[in-house]
Amino acid sequence: MSTQKQPNIIWLFSDQQSAYTLACNGDPNSRTPNLDRMSASGFNFQNAVAGFPLCCPFRGSLLTGRYPHNCVPGHEYQLPPELPTAADMFNAAGYHTAYFGKWHLDGVKEREHRRAGKQTVPPERRGRFARWLAYENNNMQYDCHLHGHTAPGEEVPMYKLPGYETDEITSLLCGYLRERKGEAQPFFTVMSVQPPHNPYLAPPEYAGKYNPQDIKLRPNVAHNPAYENRARHDLAGTYAMVENLDRNVGRILDTLRETGLEDDTWVFYFSDHGDMHGSHGQWLKVTPYHEATNIPFIVWNNANYRSTHHMTDGRPPFPINTPDILPTTLGLAGIEVPDYIEGFDYSPIFRGKRPENPPSSAFLQNVAVTYHHDTTDRPYRGVLTRDNWKYVCTENEDWMLFDLNTDPLEECNLAFNLRNADKLAELRKLTADWIAATGDKFQMKFM
Repeated sequence: MSTQKQPNIIWLFSDQQSAYTLACNGDPNSRTPNLDRMSASGFNFQNAVAGFPLCCPFRGSLLTGRYPHNCVPGHEYQLPPELPTAADMFNAAGYHTAYFGKWHLDGVKEREHRRAGKQTVPPERRGRFARWLAYENNNMQYDCHLHGHTAPGEEVPMYKLPGYETDEITSLLCGYLRERKGEAQPFFTVMSVQPPHNPYLAPPEYAGKYNPQDIKLRPNVAHNPAYENRARHDLAGTYAMVENLDRNVGRILDTLRETGLEDDTWVFYFSDHGDMHGSHGQWLKVTPYHEATNIPFIVWNNANYRSTHHMTDGRPPFPINTPDILPTTLGLAGIEVPDYIEGFDYSPIFRGKRPENPPSSAFLQNVAVTYHHDTTDRPYRGVLTRDNWKYVCTENEDWMLFDLNTDPLEECNLAFNLRNADKLAELRKLTADWIAATGDKFQMKFM
């Protein structure tokens, strides 16, 4: 595979992008040729899960390999600086580490006269990446400010990016890749961008391609004219932003090829959670419906990797969850996974092997309730099983039971049908087992 002992790793991730918004995942509105190419020759985990579909908990879980209640339990909670992060693990293994883009882990809350997009994150709270050029949080794609350091102790004062966020942060990453050309030291690099998070604003040359009236809505969007109209307009912006994202993924792939790094680099593409866009009459995130929890997750090395290693299955069925991403990446890099990491290592898949004793389900959570206007207003726990059943409960009662094999749009809630009592009991116990195994304090009071 490689001329160097350890592969380079890139994590590329978007914000608030549902898995269905890729053409390779069947979306009729989407134009994603670069991600489609990665999917065709790489590994597309179409059952990937954001176990807590919210920005900060996902990011904390991603960087630590722990479940949200053990690191970042809610929106705008700070990542405890003492927790080991991905950068610590890759630094210790001899990698150069870098982070570009959205951070959203310093616990900064938006206030009337305090903008998180211009809040300085102190060096000790940047996860110990060797290079860190980022911002805390910002929802203004044309007014994005970065700060940080290019090396430990070499501070970069806050400055405004000259153009659209995704384009500019991609340019930073591509510049970094050109710097790494010819270096013997492997690198672990993260690029996190805010699009396609609302507001659904894309550069004009992309926005002009999508007429809201031409958008084909998911069949489970609430059949209410006001909801359908909002969904069409929001989705037109989303698909324009996704096409721009895809173009920038192409720029990164081109840079890897130009620098000779392509064969030695593994690229992960994913998102922190999805967006409801009117499905089930819901908007944005946090809810356990599939549109919010099912995220894109593609792992790619180069166009010939699977064929040269005689692999035919590029669609692993496993519901890889947020805490699984770090141990899977470490395993791929040949780095021993620390015992304190709570996620599962799926990296044998990339060597043509079946993982030993993989979890039968992914754990779903809403830990510290956010109280955004259009999101679930109470804590919940649940599971998504490998055989495509979903169960969710509040502390006081069952809430959801869906057979996704026959009902992929989650339109038939079976939680209150007595004929499903055995399945309900099975998934209740599975949820209780996850709660116990992860040290969660959630109580299923009705059991």
